[in-house]
Formats: sequence, C-alpha cells, structure tokens
Amino acid sequence: MSSTHFPVRHRHIDADGVRVFYREAGDPNAPTLLLLHGFPTSSLMFRELIDKLAHRFHLVAPDLPGFGFTEVPEQRGYVYNFDNLGRTLEAFVDALNLQRYVLYVFDYGAPTGLRLALAKPERVAGLISQNGNAYLEGLGDAWDPMRRYWADPSAENREALRHFLSLEATRWQYENGEPDPSLVAPEAYHLDYLLMQRPGNADIQLDLTLDYANNLPLYPRFQQFFRERRVPTLVIWGQHDPFFIPPGAQAYRRDNPHAQVELLDAGHFALATHGAHIARRIGEVFGDLPG
Repeated sequence: MSSTHFPVRHRHIDADGVRVFYREAGDPNAPTLLLLHGFPTSSLMFRELIDKLAHRFHLVAPDLPGFGFTEVPEQRGYVYNFDNLGRTLEAFVDALNLQRYVLYVFDYGAPTGLRLALAKPERVAGLISQNGNAYLEGLGDAWDPMRRYWADPSAENREALRHFLSLEATRWQYENGEPDPSLVAPEAYHLDYLLMQRPGNADIQLDLTLDYANNLPLYPRFQQFFRERRVPTLVIWGQHDPFFIPPGAQAYRRDNPHAQVELLDAGHFALATHGAHIARRIGEVFGDLPG
C-alpha cells in the first residue's frame, strides 16, 4: 500500500505549557515510531522517512522546545535544559496517549528520548539509534570546544561556540564526512539555520550546549535500561560523524548483545543521504511488532 493513503498531518498540541508542533502519519493501530530529532534540526529531518514508512507504521515526530515550529510562551519561563526537554516530551506522549512506541533517537534526541525511556520503560517497544550517543567513548574530538565550555562556562568560551549556529557550520554538519555531498538537499541546512534565527534562539542553543554535560552522568542509567529491557535495537550510524564516533555505536552491544549495529558510509546526518536504506532496515527489524 502506498504511503499516499496516509498523508502527513502537521499539528500542534499543548503539553507542559508548551505548544508542541509535530508531524504524524500512518495508521494509529500500527506500531508507533516516535522520531526524535537533534541539533540543529527539527522534525523536518524525518519528512522523507515518514513518507517511506507510513504504510507500515504510525509515525509521530515532535519538534523539541527551542527547535522547529514548537512555540514556548514567554510567560512559561521555560528553562532550556535536557531534564526539561525530557519532561516536555513525557507530557507530549501523555497528551497523545502514546502507550507503546519504538524510540528513534538522533543527536540531542538521544538524551531526551532516553530520559523518557527511564521515566516510562514499559512503553518502549524498541530502539533505533542513528548517531544517538549513550557512551563516553562515543564522544569525538569535535566536542573539545564544548568540553572547554563545560569546564569553564565563561563568556569567552560561550562566545567561542556561537559560530556553530552559523549557516556555514550548519551546512558543514550535513556535508562533513559525506562521500557525495551532492546527495544533501540544501534546503535542509538552510531551513535549520533560518529556524534558529528566531529572537533569543541563539542563547537557547548555547544554554543547551552547556547543559549537555549533564547528560554524561546519566549514561550509566541509560546503559542499565539497555541491559535490563533488551528491547529490539537497531544502531545505524554514519561512521564519519566527528561528534558521535563509531565506538559509541559498537558499545550498544556491550549492554544488549542482540543489538544490530550497522556503520554507514556517511556523516552525522546519515538519514539525509541514506534514508531509503535506513527505512528498509527499520522495516526488517521492527515490521513484525504488534500495534
């Protein structure tokens, strides 16, 4: 059946005092994939994957606070850290009454989604990690400027990271490590950049960069979840990613020996260039899950 029978709907829902934007497609009675984006993108990164899988799965892709089209009222006084992103995500799945789902985590979506997994472990039917790190050995040298900021959150170190929010840096994240950059659609990084230009968003992103250090102490708890639950797991990773390097992918097998780990000839945004292959592998690994 063609995915044209399941058009993508673009919606908002109130959760945790936030007007969360999300994309949804597929039969709600089919297995649900909860698609969680990372920096510097949004649910936009999943638009082609949703189209490819809507005939087999129910797909839900929210924009996290600070990203995409999600709106956070000023009076909400939202503090942008990963604990709060996790709480908002928890409120979001409750607002939609999502009782069972496969988590697809990428980049920032990993520490956010894995907080949700810790809060509601019984709801996680499976895990897809596409360059979604949960191990110290997965952090590459590209994190060194952030590590300096974590060690000394001075104004100087904060300003040194502002260039990561530029169009050039955003494009670099898409194209670096990609053998054929012509496969990367330019509207992807242009739209990511433009959405980050909203008033105040640059400081939101720098706040999240600083708070990323607080994810690392949670890695043992994430790993305990992998060991105890051992849900069907697909780790599919752009192996040329300078931020999240291949040892972080291989490490998943340490806690879940049944995890399927596959390294792709791609960079950080492997989905942007290997979407058809990733869609096929998701169908192979999770296509028989009950709805």
